[in-house]
Amino acid sequence: MIKGRLIIEKNKWWLFASVFLCCIIAFGFNDDLFQIAKNLDIFTSVYKEVNINYVDDINSSKMLKTGIDAMLEGLDPYTIYVPESDIEEYKLHYVSTQFGGIGASVFIRDKKIFFAEILEGFPANKADIKPGDQLVKINDIPLEGKNNDQVGVLLKGAKGTSVKLLIKREGKDQPILLDITRDEILQPNVSYSGMVDGNIGYIKLDRFLENSADEVKNALLEIKKKEPNGIILDLRSNGGGILQEAVKIVNLFVNKDVEVVSQKGKLREKNFTYKTTNAPIEPNLPLIVLTNSGSASASEIVAGSLQDLDRAVIIGQRSYGKGLVQQTFNMPYNSLVKITIAKYYVPSGRCIQAIDYTHRKDDGSVVKVADSLIHEFKTKNGRSVYDGSGIYPDVLVKKERFSKVTQAVVSKLFVFDYANRFYRTHPAIEKEPRKFTITDNDYADFVNFLNGKNFSYTTGYEKLLESFKTEVTKEKQFADIQTEYEALKAKIAAAKNNDLQVHKDEIKRALEIEIISRYYFEKGKYEVNFKYDKDIAEAIKTIQSKDLIASILKGDGQFKVIGKPVLAVINKKSDKDSTLSDF
Repeated sequence: MIKGRLIIEKNKWWLFASVFLCCIIAFGFNDDLFQIAKNLDIFTSVYKEVNINYVDDINSSKMLKTGIDAMLEGLDPYTIYVPESDIEEYKLHYVSTQFGGIGASVFIRDKKIFFAEILEGFPANKADIKPGDQLVKINDIPLEGKNNDQVGVLLKGAKGTSVKLLIKREGKDQPILLDITRDEILQPNVSYSGMVDGNIGYIKLDRFLENSADEVKNALLEIKKKEPNGIILDLRSNGGGILQEAVKIVNLFVNKDVEVVSQKGKLREKNFTYKTTNAPIEPNLPLIVLTNSGSASASEIVAGSLQDLDRAVIIGQRSYGKGLVQQTFNMPYNSLVKITIAKYYVPSGRCIQAIDYTHRKDDGSVVKVADSLIHEFKTKNGRSVYDGSGIYPDVLVKKERFSKVTQAVVSKLFVFDYANRFYRTHPAIEKEPRKFTITDNDYADFVNFLNGKNFSYTTGYEKLLESFKTEVTKEKQFADIQTEYEALKAKIAAAKNNDLQVHKDEIKRALEIEIISRYYFEKGKYEVNFKYDKDIAEAIKTIQSKDLIASILKGDGQFKVIGKPVLAVINKKSDKDSTLSDF
């Protein structure tokens, strides 16, 4: 048996050697290629000896995948190898927004599977599945202990195929058995479009995958029918996608034959300048682009180009700073590799890449582009803009953070649970999302709902106090201040007991967003949040003042800071052992 294995492994080795020799013949013997050949020889030799001699059997595919991943990890996070087994998942995240399934997301809680969010109009919604329902079995297969990937494999499938679900619902004594026919699930790139105050059009673009430009175009055409006073394009938390889609979106707002972005890399044939090719849909209306730290890549191309061309005012927070372009290459056995081939440059000539992956520290960690290497560039009208650190907004709205108590009641899923309870006791609500509010009685009911539930949290000042105690104890002086320490600790505990009232407004906001989604799905979340969104409020104010927007585009109001910042829409549920997946 061992002899047979040695013969097989020897044959594998000759295969590697043949490939290695072909590389030498193909590339020749200059010094650089000799180093490549030498290291390939070392790599295959190490693999051969490990595969033959290692004490236990090894998984060759897994081992080589680990080696490839480790090799690429030293470059940047965007250069990746995708084996055949992961191709469909890759396409879903980076290319297409379509998949076969039931139209719902799930999360794990206490090793059990629960539905988190239901997409309007898709099979799960039509089957009356509710957020908070526990998914017990899929096709008679018990799910307890399974992870999201395993559940996803069972839920996903071709359009028209059926899947049998066993569900437990709070308040129901008996489980519910459902037979659902899967459908093609289309998650749009534009998750919301409509009108906000001041008769201003609003378009929320979540990603730049297939057809994103057409979706923005269609939304814009619908908005134009209402004769808007301006347009808000919301790119907050949009991680990017396909570069060409970004160019098409810019083209909706600027004239034909205008440079949008250029890419420059090591290979001359990879260098390319992208220009607009069509007449614009809306070249004149005031335009605001919203960004935050989650706006990256294609989002930054759109925001940066429109800023450089002085076509839009950027409002919000500084963008992520990803100025790298990737291209995919087909590999043997239906795999592929995505490689960073160039950096992109917006019309002023600046590259907004914030992290320098080439010049790492000795320990391998990456650093941001040094301040001394940041350069000034000029927009079309002569405004100053800068490279090396993302897109700076023209109007900076500081980012708001949840208080610790709000984070606790959201992350522990108590807001999610209360929304489910509210929906069970209120089958319908009278008010539309924009007018929906949580009453003081509702909030008092929520506070009572929390009685006996553990949502402990540690504040920043508690951490400081404990750090102070540690240092004083090291100096053997804690006994001298113990009385004062205990008194301060008691005051902090008393203050925390009042946190639910001190931070009532932001907790009510979280409750409103979660509750309204039970009735109006994702659309409701956006509309109930409009009245709180400081970025949108500033965009409306800017559009309504012709003098203000003209002043900003001349460079008079750059880097203006606006009051208290915006609190992001809560649209995901999480817990220490929870993850969220769409199926």
